[in-house]
Amino acid sequence: MASKYKTRLKVKEKKGIVNVKALISHPMLTGLTKDKNGDKIPAHYINEVVVTANDKVVMTANWGGAVSKDPYISFDYAGASGDAVKLSWTDNQGNKGDAEKKVK
Repeated sequence: MASKYKTRLKVKEKKGIVNVKALISHPMLTGLTKDKNGDKIPAHYINEVVVTANDKVVMTANWGGAVSKDPYISFDYAGASGDAVKLSWTDNQGNKGDAEKKVK
């Protein structure tokens, strides 16, 4: 099933270090805001992000409502050109998203 939230992933290797950059389109609602009628808008945020390279976990993040809308992440790991990088995320409402790229 395709996610309605877009995940963009860029991966690039230089001198044995792979840089991973990702932008996830997601509302990241805290559950503390109210709509125009004064009713609370339910919390809706990404609670786990996992990045693998060649099926080995290289980064895990546990998030909450304090992360801003459309979160951006960037990190490095020791890797090589040709690695298969996959970013997967899950939110507190059960939605999931992912993106995959080969390292250039």
